[in-house]
Amino acid sequence: METFKLHILGCGAALPTPHHFCSSQVVNIREKLFMIDCAEGIQMQLRRSRLKFPCINHIFITHLHGDHCFGLIGLISTFALLGRTATLHIYAPQGLKAVLQPQIDFFCQGMEYTVELHEIDHRSPQTVYEDRSVSVTTIPLRHRIPCIGYFFQEKPTLPHIRRDAIDAFHIPISQINNIKAGMDWTTPEGDLIPNRLLTKPADPARSFAYCSDTLFTPQNAEQLHGVNLLYHEATFLQEHELLARKTFHSTALQAAQFAQLADARQLLIGHFSSRYKGETPLLNEAKSLFPNTLAANEGLCIPVV
Repeated sequence: METFKLHILGCGAALPTPHHFCSSQVVNIREKLFMIDCAEGIQMQLRRSRLKFPCINHIFITHLHGDHCFGLIGLISTFALLGRTATLHIYAPQGLKAVLQPQIDFFCQGMEYTVELHEIDHRSPQTVYEDRSVSVTTIPLRHRIPCIGYFFQEKPTLPHIRRDAIDAFHIPISQINNIKAGMDWTTPEGDLIPNRLLTKPADPARSFAYCSDTLFTPQNAEQLHGVNLLYHEATFLQEHELLARKTFHSTALQAAQFAQLADARQLLIGHFSSRYKGETPLLNEAKSLFPNTLAANEGLCIPVV
C-alpha cells in the first residue's frame, strides 16, 4: 500500500504552552509532503520530525490568525538560506497577499526561488490542487474571519498483478504495467488469458480531512462522507459550549458528533485550549460518542487507513 501518513507538528490553540505548539501538520502522500497551517516554532518541529521539509512545495493555510500562519515568513527565509530553487505554493483565504507579500519583499530580497500566493474563495468547496496522486478540495468553515479546511483525496491506484500469474504464464516485466492497465495476456503458445485472472483489485483510495478552526458545522458532513481520517478541532469541553460558540470554536463532543455524521473511520481531535492541563477529559468526552478517537500530540505520526 502506498504511503499516506499524517505528522502532527503542533496541536494547541492560540497560546503556545510548554505542552503544545500552535497548529501545523504535514501530510505525506506517496512521499509528497504537504503542510497544513504554519504556526511559529514549526521549523524546530520540522527538524525534530526528521521530515525532508525542503521537499514541501505546497502549504495550505486555513485562515489568517497568527497561531496558524506566524511561522510562514521564517520558513520562507530558511528555504532561501538552504538554496531552494523550486517554486513554493501557499494557499489561503483572501488577504494572504496583503499580509505576506510585504514581509517577503522586506526580509527575503534576492531569493532564488518564487513564492506563489493563491487566494481562495472560502464560501464554497473548490479543488485547489491536483496531481496524479491526490486532489485537495476546500471545506467551508465558520470562524470569526474567512476560514477553510482541506480535504485530501487519494487517486485510485492500478490493480495489483498476481505474482503466481507472472510465473505461471511467463509474463515479462515489460508487460506488467500494460496488464495493470487492463490488457489481457497471450501466452507464447497462443492462449489468451483474461485480465481478471491476472490481477487483484487495487487498494481502496483513502482520504483525510482537516477542520480547524470552526463552529460545529453539520452541513459539511456530506462533503466528507466516509473519510478515513478526520481531524476536527476540539478546543473546549462541552461544559464550555457557550464559550465555544462565542469564539467560533467547537467542543470535543461536537467533534465526535461531526465524525458520526460524516461516517468517518477515525477521528483525531486537536487545537486544545490552554485552559486545560491535559487532553484526557477532551479525549474521553469525544470517545463517549465516537470510540475510535485519538488526541493529537506533537510528534505523533498516524497512518491513514
